[in-house]
Amino acid sequence: QVQLVESGGGLVQAGDSMRLSCAASGRTFSSYAMGWFRQAPGKSREFVAAISGSGASTSYSDSVKGRFTISRDDAKNTVYLQMNSLKLEDTAVYYCAGRTYWILGSNPYDVNYWGQGTQVTVSS
Repeated sequence: QVQLVESGGGLVQAGDSMRLSCAASGRTFSSYAMGWFRQAPGKSREFVAAISGSGASTSYSDSVKGRFTISRDDAKNTVYLQMNSLKLEDTAVYYCAGRTYWILGSNPYDVNYWGQGTQVTVSS
């Protein structure tokens, strides 16, 4: 069983930066694809970014491409989401996601493990 624990959320102003972290338990973390999804009030959960088990491949939604960067440190069993130039529409609960496969796409039904979520609120 893998447990994912997010941290780093909070309240920021538009244009600011924030980094989210997701600490994972389990000895096979390095082989798992990891990602971030988000869910705003009244909306469905949507894909944000993913990184492959090797760390060699990353993917982003069009809405965050060029502003967000996903990375991983397998020595620390941690995946990060660096968010720059935050916008009001980035406000959501952000969920860390893990898949027992080397790559993760944008379909939330492919996710095997979810974190509890961390709130990110961007104000004007």
